[in-house]
Amino acid sequence: MSNSGKILKTLSNLIENGILTTKDLQNEISNDFKFKKDKIINKLNLVSREEFEVLKKVVQKQDKIIKKLKSKNKTKKVKKF
Repeated sequence: MSNSGKILKTLSNLIENGILTTKDLQNEISNDFKFKKDKIINKLNLVSREEFEVLKKVVQKQDKIIKKLKSKNKTKKVKKF
């Protein structure tokens, strides 16, 4: 039997016995979805907005430096001829 089938069977047994209320069921389902969401996010190796913005600034700064170096290199080549 699959995991979801086992979960549903367990939940139905608890509801039949009156141990689990609808509020408890709602909390359990909500927690289950939160854990699944977190698991998917961790699998994707996502970064926070702050980390992204910092990295974006670093890349932009490096791009400017590379462009400066390329332009300097072009002027040196022109002077050689």
